Amino acid sequence: MLAWVYAALVVYASLYPFDGWRWPGDAGWRGQLTLPWIPWGDHFDLWSNLVGYMPFGLLLTIGRLRSGTRLITAWWVALLIPAVLSYGLELLQATLPTRHPSLKDWAMNSAGAAVGALLALGAHHIGLVDHWHALRQRWFERDSAGALALLALWPLGLLFPAPAPLGLGQIGGGHLIDVLSEWIEGLPLALHELVTPSPASQAAAAAAAAPGLAPVAEVAIITLGLLAPCVVAFSVVAPGWRRLAMAAGALVFGVLGMTLSTWLNFGPRHAFAWITPTAAPAAGLATVGVLVLAPMSRAVVIGVGLIVLTGLVVGVAQAPADPYFAQNLQAWEQGRFVRFHGLAQWIGWLWPYAAIAWLLSRLATRP
Repeated sequence: MLAWVYAALVVYASLYPFDGWRWPGDAGWRGQLTLPWIPWGDHFDLWSNLVGYMPFGLLLTIGRLRSGTRLITAWWVALLIPAVLSYGLELLQATLPTRHPSLKDWAMNSAGAAVGALLALGAHHIGLVDHWHALRQRWFERDSAGALALLALWPLGLLFPAPAPLGLGQIGGGHLIDVLSEWIEGLPLALHELVTPSPASQAAAAAAAAPGLAPVAEVAIITLGLLAPCVVAFSVVAPGWRRLAMAAGALVFGVLGMTLSTWLNFGPRHAFAWITPTAAPAAGLATVGVLVLAPMSRAVVIGVGLIVLTGLVVGVAQAPADPYFAQNLQAWEQGRFVRFHGLAQWIGWLWPYAAIAWLLSRLATRP
């Protein structure tokens, strides 16, 4: 499952921003199916193409081995599927004005998948895959793949600029309003007059003119944002010390994700600028919440988790516009992070809602 989730993320990152589609010239069908070798390109592009496909090859290999596939078959599956997918995506990039198909990119993607497959085979040879499977059986309930996928995606969602630290779930923002405005402008005049000015535009203007978050509100958002991955993990982990270990891991990955996000946006010297005076009390409140929930039954955890995630979504929705938000978006959209902009953006927007859906599904299937 994780391999196909990662494949979907690769497709999104490769074809973002899904805008300006056009037929790629007058070349014949052979020319359309041939990739050029572009000599230019920086080291960041090369390494991102290599590293980006390594998890894909690794996850495919592990999945095949766990299903009983022979080593050589698992190896070829992990090579061919990423190579074919990458070649198809490179061809599709020719239809996007902001993307440049390249045989070099395809070669690096395929090499990355091969490296990931080799790592998986090495891990299988020394028994790491079996150890992980046994560890998963000891730590997590059955059918925990959805929760593990959510936990793996959570740090990636933190990379996109948010109105408050750990404040995932603010859907749309200015981009959604711009899309709605363009759609409204194409409506007939009478209907256009009925819906203009839109409530969304008025709300956006009010948020932009509003002062910054109150300290209490920021503490609440950070607390709920830190508890969010904990309640997802607790829903598939038995009560006890393992839940505390999962919470400690969430804290570590949360700090790393926010630090990396700030580093990407403002530079290495400001990597810890996100640690505001409200961060310490929020961490204390989250710790209290973790200690209270650690011995609770899964039904209680799921119920509290739904409250936590709903509160996070509501709190982030009320957050006013960050004065540095436009600057951050420009750096992501126009800089070298364009490959990850849309991916991290959508994960940051939708993660709390996916977590709510997961918890509801767990609640519905419990006896």
